[in-house]
Amino acid sequence: MTAPEPEEGTLPSHPATELLAYQTDLWRRGVRYLDTLRERADNMLEHEQAGKPPLLDFDYEMLVDGRRLARPANYALLRITRVGEDCLEDCLDETRPPVMIVDPRAGHGPGIGGFKRDSEVGMALHEGHPVYFVIFFPEPVPGQTLEDVLHVLRRFVETLAERHPGQPPVLYGNCQAGWAIALLSADCEGLVGPAVLNGSPLSYWSGESGVNPMRLAGGLLGGAWLTHLMADLGDGRFDGANLATNFEALKPANTLWQKDYQLFADIDGQRERFLEFERWWTGFYSLSKEEIVAIVENLFVGNKLERGELEVCPGCSVDLKRIRNPLVIFASGGDNITPPHQALNWIPAVYPDTAALKAADQRIVYLLNPHVGHLGIFVSSKVARLEHRAILESVGNLNDLAPGLYEMRIDNPTGDPDCHKPQFQVRFEERRVEDLDFPDQAPAFEGVRALSEHNVALYETFVGPWVRFYTTPWSAEALRQLHPARTSRLMFSERFSPWMTGVKWLAEMVETAPAPVDSDTPYRQWETLVSDSIASTLELAGTTRDSVYEMGFHSLYGGGWWSENE
Repeated sequence: MTAPEPEEGTLPSHPATELLAYQTDLWRRGVRYLDTLRERADNMLEHEQAGKPPLLDFDYEMLVDGRRLARPANYALLRITRVGEDCLEDCLDETRPPVMIVDPRAGHGPGIGGFKRDSEVGMALHEGHPVYFVIFFPEPVPGQTLEDVLHVLRRFVETLAERHPGQPPVLYGNCQAGWAIALLSADCEGLVGPAVLNGSPLSYWSGESGVNPMRLAGGLLGGAWLTHLMADLGDGRFDGANLATNFEALKPANTLWQKDYQLFADIDGQRERFLEFERWWTGFYSLSKEEIVAIVENLFVGNKLERGELEVCPGCSVDLKRIRNPLVIFASGGDNITPPHQALNWIPAVYPDTAALKAADQRIVYLLNPHVGHLGIFVSSKVARLEHRAILESVGNLNDLAPGLYEMRIDNPTGDPDCHKPQFQVRFEERRVEDLDFPDQAPAFEGVRALSEHNVALYETFVGPWVRFYTTPWSAEALRQLHPARTSRLMFSERFSPWMTGVKWLAEMVETAPAPVDSDTPYRQWETLVSDSIASTLELAGTTRDSVYEMGFHSLYGGGWWSENE
């Protein structure tokens, strides 16, 4: 029996031929990878020169500009008007309440809740809701405070009440915006409908040892004094690139290797997805010193929200018991930024038992995803098409529930996020507040709070005045432009690296290169093995670092020198 003849126009398989094909493909992917980094840098510059508009995949009109109000803040209320070529007026259901989506102001710009069709905005439109989107501008109003922000958000709610009489809006808050929505709900009784808090921390000291190291940062850095310093060096503004860097540091394997290798390995399939996400991720926004200091001192270090000690204005404390609208809390076990502990542990802190929750006539529903990451809660198309669609389909039924705590369960035996009822069902299973049993770590964090107050007092007395005296707008802008989160990306722009013009030219040439080498060839398998080894090493380094942080934190505050000498 003779071997089959190779097809006409193809070369017979041979180790040397396979190696040559792999080297050609490696070179092609390398050129296109560098060209993608060039395009990311150019997109970053283009977005900044355009004033960093919100990255929404929907047409909109601005209804209220918070900067023009008597008590200004850098927020604005948009109304979504069109999806592509489709006008929304004929698609909306007038019986459905409006949905107001608020994106997180945590270093990046607005748009993550609606920067593609399969998103929170897209699902709300799909369900027939009039959709409004709250954006914010790159720079805060000078001296802007949390009280100013809440005042503007309340004005937005009042605007929706005027436009939709008798239909309190559904409030949708992502991450940082979730606790802002909680504050707003406590202040706007009767004006708002159900509030959906997605990956939103309300109990800041909670977390699992060895899994959620981010909550320990305040203690290891000595409290909030560093926030004061960074804001002073920024001439009263805190650069959002610092927050983005903190997020990236949580997973060094992904930041330093996996994200870029996934792009390199499948450059043809991942390029557009990478550029789309990076356009949002690299749009860094600033916060005022007053805002970031209040957030860090009162929430992340002080944990005052769940204890009813957060003062947004003199004599005005936020009491979460005042929230009367139903709450939906969406958290994920794979979220290492806002784990379920931080999303849920405020409930037993505010309501000692189930009877207290029922006596308050409150309805709290939580939904848990077992594995999706923090950004996946807002970004994942699969999550949007299943969980967010199920939430929006169910918000109208929340007031029909008896007061109490419920877990929202989505039965989807098909596994298809695009399936429709009756292929999937939503159930509300009653739970007990007493069963939300998370470890009590308050004593250690009380030590962090006390140390932070000491260090802030020392900084503001002996260091802060000198820093503010010598800081100028020019020096603040220089620090902002030289931040590694910017320079590491902009270095690939043609404007900063003229040789990238040659990369662009080469990338155009390799468009006609041979088809990519199959991933099951020996050389690609070896490449994948090397990549996995590098990622595993970085993951081990990150895990070791987190363990050292954990041990150091407990040595300092878990009965260590500060606890003894406080």
